[in-house]
Amino acid sequence: MILRPSLLPALGVFAVAARHQNFAHAAEELHLTASAVSHHVRKLEVLLGTVLFQRHARGVRLTAEGRQLADAAAAALSDLNAVAGNLHPQADIVPLRVTTIRSLSYCWLVPRLARFTAQYPQVRIELQTSTELVRFDDTGPELGIRYGLGQWPGLRAHHLMDDELCPVASPALAGVAALREPAQIAALPLISDMSPQGWRDWFRAAGVRGLELPSVHSFSDSTDAMRAAVYGIGAVLARKHIAQPYLQRYELVRLPGPALKARYAYYVVHAEHRPLSPTAVAFMDWLKREALDERTPIPALPDELLGRPALSGAR
Repeated sequence: MILRPSLLPALGVFAVAARHQNFAHAAEELHLTASAVSHHVRKLEVLLGTVLFQRHARGVRLTAEGRQLADAAAAALSDLNAVAGNLHPQADIVPLRVTTIRSLSYCWLVPRLARFTAQYPQVRIELQTSTELVRFDDTGPELGIRYGLGQWPGLRAHHLMDDELCPVASPALAGVAALREPAQIAALPLISDMSPQGWRDWFRAAGVRGLELPSVHSFSDSTDAMRAAVYGIGAVLARKHIAQPYLQRYELVRLPGPALKARYAYYVVHAEHRPLSPTAVAFMDWLKREALDERTPIPALPDELLGRPALSGAR
């Protein structure tokens, strides 16, 4: 059965009556009479061939069928309200579109975003992740964070932070506890994320020469390579900013050997022809401040999950 458009007003009245489960209260909210509310509900019941409310001396109560329809009507009205809000956004809400690579978003940016949203509660972030540079036109993102040499056609780049590469592995990976020298790492299963600098570059920087490298597990995305290391597939040559949260949680540990300065760095980019909004400028300034703090925020867990006694209330 298809509800005719002419019955939508009755459905709207029913949704309010179902929320109150009281015709008089629904009538007050809708600026109708209680009898008008009852008339709309009766109209729906006749169309659907079912009883939506049980009437009794003290009022009304939804039937099982009425509850099903009420839930569906409430969900539909909520969706319509959301769409209407997007068509006419609040005057004090400011959108900001940002694009970055998935590994930095997952391990560095998203854990810090709560600091920004607390400082700028009116800003709504639209974060896009991509390995390719998207178009920075009027309908695209206003800012991007990219990993490279700092030169992209049509874009202005602002240096955000350098990076370095270091070997890491799960503390549970067989052989990790016995490692003492960089050359011993070659005996472990190795993971590559297809970065411009790899294991051969790192071993050379560590002074290990003439080493026959084993075949490696290869992942096209750094995030997947890190997760593979966490689950004990092998050791990975990780970028410092990507590895930091895993090291803090002791999911990964540093292996012996030096840190190799990365050829690439992180840059905040935007279109040369497009003036930045005040919100974008504030976000870029915030990013630069965050880049000075190498510690990645770790979400606090409830005391009961950690086995700690809850703090007593204030006296």
